[in-house]
Amino acid sequence: MTAHIEALKDSIAKTVIMPGDPLRAKFIAETYLENPKLVNQVRGMLAYTGTYKGKKITVMGSGMGMPSIGIYSYELYKEYGVENIIRVGTAGSYTKDLNLYDLLLVQKCYSESSYGKTQNGDESCFREASFSLNLYLEQTAQEMNKHLTIATIHSSDVFYKEKDNYLELWKKYGCMACEMESFALFHNAQVLGKRAACLLTISDSLVTKESTTSEQRQLSFTEMIELALEATLKF
Repeated sequence: MTAHIEALKDSIAKTVIMPGDPLRAKFIAETYLENPKLVNQVRGMLAYTGTYKGKKITVMGSGMGMPSIGIYSYELYKEYGVENIIRVGTAGSYTKDLNLYDLLLVQKCYSESSYGKTQNGDESCFREASFSLNLYLEQTAQEMNKHLTIATIHSSDVFYKEKDNYLELWKKYGCMACEMESFALFHNAQVLGKRAACLLTISDSLVTKESTTSEQRQLSFTEMIELALEATLKF
């Protein structure tokens, strides 16, 4: 056990599917896993372990923002021997070329966050996903006939900005969308020699101002969940 996870070490699988919302983790586990068992509920951050088509999988919430996913992913990698984390989350579009419910696979993320500098002195503002995990996800998407946009995104520390500079980030760095967790997840994977990927569904658009409801975000993003689970069967 760690300061934030009460699960026994052998109750966490080598591969973790990680939504931000713990209730989404509950939905995924109860909908897709065989014999899901609740293995963590410290601070309400639910984690379930079961099997998907015979493969042992853990689904665990990460909470919102880099400090939260930074804690949970680090402990899972370092203390529980997790090898692969696939984040499944939502993102806001920075371009009119992306519509609600479009699927993104993050290749690289930009962030102005100090997470890396504070964690180990790395001041680079870019982090990349694991090439091999992304390849499995791309191959699986092709097999399932699901359209996947390979993207550079903005991973931000701030949700409510007084002045949003999304057009600048789109033009300068090619950031197609924004979320708040992948930079810390990719950083931890890099530091610890593990693998991380991030699948996102567009939940709102900063361009068109369209958005989805909290209930839709919790229950309706099944395409990326099914894609992530199917991809785990390849490794």
